[in-house]
Amino acid sequence: MFLSMNWIGDFVDFSGLDKKALIKNFTLSTAEVEDIIVKGEDTYGVIVARIESIENHPNSKKLHLLKVNTGDKVIDVVCGAPNVRVGMKVALATVGGSVCGHAIGEAVVAGFSSYGMCCSEAELGISDDNSGIWDITDDIALGTDIKSVYPIDDIIFEVDNKSLTNRPDLWSHYGMAREFATLTGRELKKPAMQCVKEYKDLPPVDVQVKDGDLCLRYTAIKVENVQRRISPVDMRIRLFYCGSRAINFLADLTNYVMLELGQPMHAFDCAKVNKIEVQTFKDPFVFRTLDGIDRNMDDKMLMITSGDEPVAVAGIMGGDASKIEDDTNSLLLESATFDGVSIRKTSTRLGLRTDASMRYEKMLDPELCPMATKRLLALLHSLDEGARVISSFTDCYMKHYPEITLTFDKKYVDRYTGIDISTAEIKKTLTALGFGLTEKDGSFTVTVPSWRATKDVTLKADIIEEITRIYGYDNFEVKPSVSPLAPKLPEKAKAEENRIKDLLVKSYRMHEVHSYIWSDLAKNRALGIETPENVRVINAQTPDHQFLRVSMIPTLLSFTKENRGYGEEFSIFEIGHTVEGLRADGKCNEQKKLGAVLFSRKESEEKTFLRARDAIVELCEDILHKSPVFTPTEPVFGFEHPQNCYTVSVADTVIGYLSLPYPTVKEAIDKKASIAFFEIHTDTFSKVSAGIVKYTEPSRFPAIEMDMTFVCEIGSVNFELLKDAAKAATDAPLASVSVQDIYEGDGEKSATLTLRFAFSASDRTLTKQELLPAMDAIAKAYATLGVTAQV
Repeated sequence: MFLSMNWIGDFVDFSGLDKKALIKNFTLSTAEVEDIIVKGEDTYGVIVARIESIENHPNSKKLHLLKVNTGDKVIDVVCGAPNVRVGMKVALATVGGSVCGHAIGEAVVAGFSSYGMCCSEAELGISDDNSGIWDITDDIALGTDIKSVYPIDDIIFEVDNKSLTNRPDLWSHYGMAREFATLTGRELKKPAMQCVKEYKDLPPVDVQVKDGDLCLRYTAIKVENVQRRISPVDMRIRLFYCGSRAINFLADLTNYVMLELGQPMHAFDCAKVNKIEVQTFKDPFVFRTLDGIDRNMDDKMLMITSGDEPVAVAGIMGGDASKIEDDTNSLLLESATFDGVSIRKTSTRLGLRTDASMRYEKMLDPELCPMATKRLLALLHSLDEGARVISSFTDCYMKHYPEITLTFDKKYVDRYTGIDISTAEIKKTLTALGFGLTEKDGSFTVTVPSWRATKDVTLKADIIEEITRIYGYDNFEVKPSVSPLAPKLPEKAKAEENRIKDLLVKSYRMHEVHSYIWSDLAKNRALGIETPENVRVINAQTPDHQFLRVSMIPTLLSFTKENRGYGEEFSIFEIGHTVEGLRADGKCNEQKKLGAVLFSRKESEEKTFLRARDAIVELCEDILHKSPVFTPTEPVFGFEHPQNCYTVSVADTVIGYLSLPYPTVKEAIDKKASIAFFEIHTDTFSKVSAGIVKYTEPSRFPAIEMDMTFVCEIGSVNFELLKDAAKAATDAPLASVSVQDIYEGDGEKSATLTLRFAFSASDRTLTKQELLPAMDAIAKAYATLGVTAQV
């Protein structure tokens, strides 16, 4: 949000103060300032001049040769603007001057000398109108510096909107002025207001609020005989500096009051809107807003209607059919307060966020409604004396915020702050900020002002914040706090998550990614993955994000596709949330899962798959001290491979699955790459009790390794079963069994498997000769399992 120090200066006297220093102090006390922009500093030497004569350039259809009167002389200027005319007052940049940093000098343009430049408003940086040179209609003497009559010099500062989320009162120049008045200790001046009591005998506006929960307050008044069409220059400059473009006098007036007081307003053409109803509709319909877009409205969206004909989306944008035209001379003026949650939901559903909706979302103070109307009428009458009010001020106050009163004492402030802030300082600060304050027997009773009571100040701690931020956090003495500290052990699940992340990153060089909890239908379609219907997001930003995800893998596969061009080989993982339908209590059955995808153009699909398997094995053995079991299974999801899919179990508990992608999914990502993935239920993983770690002293003598090759039917035996069978077959000191090679011929039903058996004794070096009986015993045991040793 952009704010003008000139505008704030209407309500606070800044004379003798460094405005830039004040803005920096504002950052320390109130909200983060992102940028400070000095306007007009690099523009000088621009005066009011009058065109005395015009000649067409002999060799150009666009250029004109002007005689321009500067007040003390007439000079030649070459100008290409289409709107030049004799007698027109213009902004003339003289030789030696500057326009927004561009130096002005004597120049020869198309063969003719030019001793200055006639400027457009856009060139001077005071609007975006570059259709022609600025036509100055005010009665100003020739030769007058335009900066002496128009507020071109200004300091604009930009405040981060996020830091004002809980401060709806600061979405206005007057609210900001209250902060600066408190920080500087100077008086806060009130804006000029028009008394509306004098109109009490006029006919009221017909207003019916049919939904009092969504409309807290609605005020209206009618005005006619508005003759002015264009806003004054100083108003247009302020609007432009604060990010709003000039439209017409009436529209500019409502925008001006919104930026000044923070209260959105809307003006309806009285010829089109004669009465008001505030309501929702049972059936959906299409409504065209001011921007010319047809929007789909539903039964939860609050509408402004006239005779049940929709004329505006409440709190967001008016309708195209009831808009103010250039020839409008009578208006129905709306100033209302709508429920912030309703406005935010409607704005999100429509994909339409406006300056008005952003303010309503913050829970505006209903007391602003009459104040804004009075301010607009005062401005209207000062700028258009013929304008006439033709109705009484109609006020439908449907819902009041409760008054908040807080009580505390000086000791409470001292205990919370750790410093001694005087009673006088406390009173001065809270009074300046608008809080009602009484003191009795050392106890303070504070009444929260309406503009802070909608959702901001509700606790005594909030009062402490108000006192300390104005006192200045930089004035606090820096010292360590004295408080009891007790160690807190990390939760088991969180500790295991950290160990999982460390292991995947350090041992397998995986990259951690982060994603949203919803499925992306568009990305899934691009991969050929069908998105299962699941819990639906009501206010999804797009229909593609309407379902919460059941699995982590489709998200990670889409990430893999998006990043496949950045490396020949990489792996990604995420520990995130999924939702598997609803629980019995109607709440989401939320599950935390680890998902990982391995991608490689360097190695075979088999090696990539085994690398994914090894990662699971290491996770289980390192954290649970137990080995996982991989069992062939039927795929659950369409993106899993129909044959190469395995459940992962530890201690007879299924913790996840390991798979290759379905062939068409793999082709959609990269035809030439190898891809494997696995998904682990981390909550289930955490519930598995860890095995007891047994430590064995390593032998001082070298181990003996013996290889043996076997033939078995593909998919007929489990490696864990082979290890257990080998250990059971012999009393020899068998230390380990590992796979050395697997060969599966094309179209063959059998596979050749080479295993390495390592033997190690603690008291001597073994010989191969004495281990031959053990190898024979293992071969016989394997034969009973259908695994035959090759001779």
